[in-house]
Amino acid sequence: MKRMKALVCCAAAACLAMVLAGCSSQQSYTPPEKSATVSSPTIGKSGTLRVGVNAGSPPLAGSPSSSSKIVGIDVDVAAALADQLGLKLEIVDVGTDPEAALKEGKVDVAMGIGSESDVSFWRSPAYLPKGVALFSTSANATVPTKESTAACTAFLISSTSWMEAAASLAWQAQSILPPSTSSWQVTNEFGQDALVSENDLKSAFAALADGSAQYVAADAVIGMYAAHSGDYDAQIVALMQQPGGYCVGVLEANTELQAAVKDALAALTDGGIVSVIEKKWLGTDIDASSLPLTTGASSAKTDESKANGDGATSGDGSENAPAAEDDEEGNVEDNAGRNAVQPTA
Repeated sequence: MKRMKALVCCAAAACLAMVLAGCSSQQSYTPPEKSATVSSPTIGKSGTLRVGVNAGSPPLAGSPSSSSKIVGIDVDVAAALADQLGLKLEIVDVGTDPEAALKEGKVDVAMGIGSESDVSFWRSPAYLPKGVALFSTSANATVPTKESTAACTAFLISSTSWMEAAASLAWQAQSILPPSTSSWQVTNEFGQDALVSENDLKSAFAALADGSAQYVAADAVIGMYAAHSGDYDAQIVALMQQPGGYCVGVLEANTELQAAVKDALAALTDGGIVSVIEKKWLGTDIDASSLPLTTGASSAKTDESKANGDGATSGDGSENAPAAEDDEEGNVEDNAGRNAVQPTA
């Protein structure tokens, strides 16, 4: 009998050890690394994708006041892109001159390039939408017209420079940018009387929430980030200009990297990764194609169609269509992808 008990106890202990070993194995599991799809001289550093960002442009890229590490939407998308290509990630702060960084060979690709930008390098299909949007906290808000604004309290407009967004949301400010496109869009379509200026987006959304104004005009991504960070239940009512997008830039001559980036971005978009990143930073993913346009934006679209021909697009045909995005929950510090290395300025 004693021998039987001993065998049972030993067997139980052995089973427990196997179970614990299995748990330990699962916890320490790491997926196999992907084989690199591009190498030198297509990229400048073997095994690493060097990505240029503007570290003064939150929420695309910037450094929180508590850290010198560069984080943001562009950093997360860059990390996912590097993973998709089977490469490690190196973040390089190129400021406001990504073209020089590309031409000088400091980076392989550059993030956050506007589809409307006048540049000499290739741009990918957009991974984020771009354009001036009207925000409201009212569930019954309608698209305003010039006639309806006469009865409105006011538009509330914040100069949507990246730096003002940074100052209001505890990012480190590095420079001051010119007055916002949003101000011009509001005054151009609705008149000067419809415009009330605020110093930053935080104040703008606070005034919107307390009823001091009916709308906030801001870049769609910056405004959504400000609303989400400030815990304001705001939504986009309409776009005030034709939607563009934020794209990845690659040297015109580097056709191999262009193709690799285009395919990788398509996989990230179709797989929902971009949407996960977008929701992490903005609280939602923005589908610009489903948003209504103000009268001014609709008129501009009609005029452009007449000038270019129906269905005409600019550039490589991919720049006018913001990609559907994806997003994921994740720690700001840890959401840099499996292969990512510590970003350096």
